Amino acid sequence: MSHNRPELNEEVIKAQYAADLQSGVGRSNRHESAEKHVSGEAHFIDDKPELPGLLHLCPRLSEHAHARIVNIDVQPCYAVPGVVSVLTWQDVPGINDVGPLEPGDPLLAHDKVEYLGQIVIAVAADSPDAARLGAAAAVIEYEVLEPLLDVEQALAQGSFVQEPHIHQRGDVDAALARAPHRVSGSFHIGGQEHFYLETQTAMVIPGEDQQLQVFSSTQNPTEVQKLVAEVMGISLNKVTIDMRRMGGGFGGKETQAAGVACLCAIVARQTGRAAKMRLSRRDDMRVTGKRHPFFVRYEAGVEEDGRLCGIKIDLAGNCGYSLDLSGSIVDRAMFHADNAYYLGDALVTGYRCRTNTASNTAYRGFGGPQGMVAIEQIMDHIARHRGLDPLALRKRNYYGKQDRNITHYHQQVEDNLL
Repeated sequence: MSHNRPELNEEVIKAQYAADLQSGVGRSNRHESAEKHVSGEAHFIDDKPELPGLLHLCPRLSEHAHARIVNIDVQPCYAVPGVVSVLTWQDVPGINDVGPLEPGDPLLAHDKVEYLGQIVIAVAADSPDAARLGAAAAVIEYEVLEPLLDVEQALAQGSFVQEPHIHQRGDVDAALARAPHRVSGSFHIGGQEHFYLETQTAMVIPGEDQQLQVFSSTQNPTEVQKLVAEVMGISLNKVTIDMRRMGGGFGGKETQAAGVACLCAIVARQTGRAAKMRLSRRDDMRVTGKRHPFFVRYEAGVEEDGRLCGIKIDLAGNCGYSLDLSGSIVDRAMFHADNAYYLGDALVTGYRCRTNTASNTAYRGFGGPQGMVAIEQIMDHIARHRGLDPLALRKRNYYGKQDRNITHYHQQVEDNLL
């Protein structure tokens, strides 16, 4: 509070205090970093003063969606002035994998690449420009393979990163057979780029006894700590994570912040110098996963009044080349496939489709929006088919209080405010 603020009238203070006791609604609460953001005093990783001898990292990305790596020649990289080290998978001291739930996300590509933009090597140099030129100088030979890029094709071929799950209640086939009206269809839900203002960024400072201080723009400091330790082959207590603030995340830095921190950690230990990596916007958008695109198929049985009596919904998430968090995300889409509506007898199937694209990841809503979009699209289809007002139809299908209040995953809806 400013010391220059004039004294307030005692009655005004009492009135404000009484109002505060009753409710905080409508009162402005200042963000703890608001003044620092406006003044520019808020420090992000890229604002930290550069330490003497700081090395900058730049990745070299795969030029193919699916290919075998025939040969990597890194000698031309060292011809670029300022280049200090070139990392390949052979330089990883511990586990060459940063999968959050199970192996399958190599830190550096080993014998093949699985998507356009996968990191194959990383170059450390005295300046960002030298690192970029050094990465471009590497000669990488590929044997190009046929990529799988379409989610419908992946679904048809049974290409999955995890087995499908189902939610089922009642006899769906019988409900559809007796329904006086039926609708069916399919559609795609697009993905979405996080586009955080601060790209994936990390800086690592080596210390004594294999200790590492990691500055990471991450939504999950503990996971970065764990994965840095595993990649380095050291115990977690050797790794300290410092995460003051992010320039945006929205889910994109929940799992996928770990890779740049791990690469910096390898260089820091290898050279004994601080190492920093900040992906360019172009590289960030190529390397990292997005919101999961979905392909949706459905068949719904409808009563004369527009109420659902039975429904089948297939939710096929395009997960990219590896699991990441896709199992949980497709599960959440399934749990939200009813939104506000009683589905009747229902069968909801969630498919985790594997394609040769960047591994898609967490994004605000975490699968929930895709599930809700699916049922809302179905509601609009029914309204058009039956010639009913779309809002009236939706109200007619709301969960009830005494009946029609069991979800397709067998949970009773309580405290129904609708």
